[in-house]
Amino acid sequence: MFYHSHPYPPYIFPDSNRLIVGTLPPPRFTIGVLNDQDVDFCYGSSNGMLWKIWDQLYSLDLVYKNTPFAVEQRKSFLRKEKIGICDIVNAAYRDKVDASDLGMQNPELRNILGILEKFPSVQTLIFTGGNSKNGPEYFFRKILKQAGLKYVCINNNTPRKHQFEYASKVYVTHSLTAPSGAANRSIGSSQAYKAAKLENPKYTTFDFRVEQYGRVFLNVPEKTKSS
Repeated sequence: MFYHSHPYPPYIFPDSNRLIVGTLPPPRFTIGVLNDQDVDFCYGSSNGMLWKIWDQLYSLDLVYKNTPFAVEQRKSFLRKEKIGICDIVNAAYRDKVDASDLGMQNPELRNILGILEKFPSVQTLIFTGGNSKNGPEYFFRKILKQAGLKYVCINNNTPRKHQFEYASKVYVTHSLTAPSGAANRSIGSSQAYKAAKLENPKYTTFDFRVEQYGRVFLNVPEKTKSS
């Protein structure tokens, strides 16, 4: 059985006000066998889309190569935007060596509430995935339940918005569609995607993510349906 440990510790600045929360990077990052287009940093998989989405939203002109320069580009962006990254899973076991959340067994979770205490500037948690089993929001809900904390729904439309109170402070959470190809099927079945695709046949699942992430990171208003 493969022990899939997280290769990166939480990457948070003292003034970070938003925290990205996912699960685990692909196993090749754990064993250190990256390809030429991977970046040896959080969400650096060449198959992932988070940095590509940010690249489009913020016009970053990022390099997608396994180089120190590419890593520094990403660190510089996070520092400027006061965004921290703290995936919720520290390690898990797998029968099959892949990156699926459902394949994780006996997950070891990070003490994310303790991390929030350590970094009081954080106000918002942004999950790179929803509440399906073994997703980041799924695990976070379990942590809150164990701590006896309420998770209050503010908006149940994707990207869903919740809030919770911890240590006399109110936090907001957003749950985004995962920036991985595995989520394309769920996007394709959504009414919002189907409507946009009908209006523009060139519309893609990547476009769908960019619009959704833009609403969370840049406060871009949701597009209204054309009459």
